[in-house]
Amino acid sequence: MFGLPDIDTRDLERRLGDKARGHLPHWAVEFVMFVLKQGWACLFAGLMLCALLLSAAIWQPEWQIARYDALVVFAVAIQILFIATGLESLREARVILLFHLTGTAMEIFKVQAGSWSYPEVGLLKLWGVPLFSGFMYASVGSYMARVIRIFRMHFAPFPPYPWVLALAVAIYVNFFAHHFLPDIRIALFAATLVLFARTRIWFEIGTLFYWMPLPLAAILTAFFLWVAENIGTLTKTWVYAGQGAEMVSFAKMGSWYLLLYVSFATVLLVYQDVLSRQPLEKSAPDQKPQKRREENQQTR
Repeated sequence: MFGLPDIDTRDLERRLGDKARGHLPHWAVEFVMFVLKQGWACLFAGLMLCALLLSAAIWQPEWQIARYDALVVFAVAIQILFIATGLESLREARVILLFHLTGTAMEIFKVQAGSWSYPEVGLLKLWGVPLFSGFMYASVGSYMARVIRIFRMHFAPFPPYPWVLALAVAIYVNFFAHHFLPDIRIALFAATLVLFARTRIWFEIGTLFYWMPLPLAAILTAFFLWVAENIGTLTKTWVYAGQGAEMVSFAKMGSWYLLLYVSFATVLLVYQDVLSRQPLEKSAPDQKPQKRREENQQTR
């Protein structure tokens, strides 16, 4: 519909939806399908989190390969698997590689600045940063690329992309510069709301289309990233300076919220066709979202 790659699960989704409608009310079916599609979209991130938990539980210091190095091997293996099976296209993989590079650069800087550390040993480290850490950032890119494709998303009305790119650069630079200069994140928070206040994310569940304000989607995603970050610190994979047994500060959600806009601008390098400068009038050829919902409800 929007020119996305033809790698989706729509046939399976329809079969599951048809079967579930015989047992559940419509709203419950839509919610279950939403959760399942979200889970499928974050497959890479989910596998990485499982690897953190499992490796932390079973790893022994005397083993021949360090835990950090094993996580690098695992991350490379699943990335190759995703490309080989078509779960990610080569163009998506190139953007995810950019996530890996920018994420690793930030990790090196933050570790050297003393913001957090990686306490375990490993051969595959750069300036104290294990190479698997870049894949944690790449998993965010993988999720974004896959969720756009799986939900057949469209963003409208969308601000001019150069403005979005400029905001992303400002956010990324501030993650470094606030160590030396005044932190401008409050202004950056405000900029995200001003720039995207009207932008809706249109997404498909089954045969119906729904929408959500883009800033709200960013807040919800930032919360789940905060949960994932707590898993990382719970397993002692990385440790924040001065952190004891307590959870990661809830304020870190703000950092993830801002970083998501950097991720979003990066993913849109390959998804320009899902952007519309005008409010969305058509979510499918010759059909408006509301009209399509009504027609589908009348046929049930």
